[in-house]
Amino acid sequence: MADLIVLLGPPGAGKGTQAKVLSRELNLAHISSGDLFRDHLSRKTELGVLAQGYMQRGELVPDNVTISMIRERMANTDCAKGAILDGFPRTVPQAEALDLFLADSKMGAVRKAPYIKVEAQVLVERLGGRWSCRAGGHVYHEKFNPPKAAGVCDVDGSALYQREDDKAETVANRIRVYFEQTTPLIEYYRRKGVLAEIDGAMPIEDVTRELLASVR
Repeated sequence: MADLIVLLGPPGAGKGTQAKVLSRELNLAHISSGDLFRDHLSRKTELGVLAQGYMQRGELVPDNVTISMIRERMANTDCAKGAILDGFPRTVPQAEALDLFLADSKMGAVRKAPYIKVEAQVLVERLGGRWSCRAGGHVYHEKFNPPKAAGVCDVDGSALYQREDDKAETVANRIRVYFEQTTPLIEYYRRKGVLAEIDGAMPIEDVTRELLASVR
């Protein structure tokens, strides 16, 4: 049976960073749904072209397309021992489809679903307030990494600007959508007895330690 872990957490919880650590420590493949989409789009695969069509029309990519990408990725030899799933599933129907695939392929079932919990207000503070310089793309944060002179890049002196998806109101909406989609998923894994809640407000190394303890 493969060792399968679903890592849950909202944008800004540090999920991607922690997934890489878990992958290395447990010697399991790291499957990021975001990376998977970017790879298919860049290679212009059949699934990538299909997904791009929906995205260009401003529509959500249907579950069956996303699930097909996941199934294809998990058929690779590096997933024989198992995998850390990062960013998938996002909804209960996706989780149910994953369970069916795992059963059909005789890979087993999701063994653990650690959930990195962070309050929405903290997430907005972490993700909002980022500014980038127009020349070199150097990134700053109003609170955590401010430039020496307001509105000016320390490195090249160019003006700083804020991307639409870095603005507090945009970030707040992303987080709201995440919680709306994912709260039922948290309960789904809780009912299965595989959920492990981790306090994502702790220092990064403490979150890592708690995560590793929860899956070992």
